[in-house]
Amino acid sequence: MIPKSRLYTLVKSWKNKPFQAVHDAGSTSLGPGLSDPVRLEAEALWSKRQSISYEPIFNQSGSKLCGVLFRPLLQAADPQVLRLFMDGLDAIQYWQSLSKPIPTILPIAAKTLCQPNQVDAISDLILNSRLPVGLVALGIINLPSAQFWPDYQIGLARLRRIGLMLHLLHFSGSQQELQHLEEMRFDGVHLSAQQLRADQLEQQASLQQSISALSAICQKNYGAIYISGISLISDLTAAQTYAARYCYGGLMMPPVSRHQLLQINDSRLAKAIFSVKPQ
Repeated sequence: MIPKSRLYTLVKSWKNKPFQAVHDAGSTSLGPGLSDPVRLEAEALWSKRQSISYEPIFNQSGSKLCGVLFRPLLQAADPQVLRLFMDGLDAIQYWQSLSKPIPTILPIAAKTLCQPNQVDAISDLILNSRLPVGLVALGIINLPSAQFWPDYQIGLARLRRIGLMLHLLHFSGSQQELQHLEEMRFDGVHLSAQQLRADQLEQQASLQQSISALSAICQKNYGAIYISGISLISDLTAAQTYAARYCYGGLMMPPVSRHQLLQINDSRLAKAIFSVKPQ
């Protein structure tokens, strides 16, 4: 019998085709061309790119994605700093290659900047990345003691000269911090929503005075105030009270992978809250 329909012929050919099993990405059968070391490296790269490491930062109303904080560097030990720094730069290059440049804050402990070899390595990574100025910011954590202050200032100034933005994370309101912000003209200062709530409960005026001084410094040097750890609606009210330009935290959006970040334009929850909350 000669088939009258081409569709019948195609279906018959497909039906008689030998069965081929499909394996997932975690399977050991990735084909004869891939050796175990190559397979393991590919799996590690895939896993790294899916890690939930990037905390989105929005404008105060949550209507626009304005940046991201690379969380793994917040708790990085000295041997991990350069590797994680490379991971952060790799993510920025990935977003840049897809025509969605996202300003990114890479946290770093101040003690790391006291080590000239670490500063040299970070400087080389930044220059070799060839990223546009304004996409990479250093988020300074834990200012050093007076003993290491000169080395820290030298390291920070070197990185500032190659075009890095500067942010001070975990602002506590000390006079040393205020003076440092004035001298180095930081681009961003991050307040903790939890700290602001505790201060309001204790009805202390010290932090209020420090924030007033901070606002004056930021206005003078074109810096911005960020509120981190936004988790309650009252935190958004505090953001308005302190004229914070940017907010991030669980209420805005929890951390995501670098691929998921490409799909984000706004924080819908924050927008919904502001749409029903009187300004």
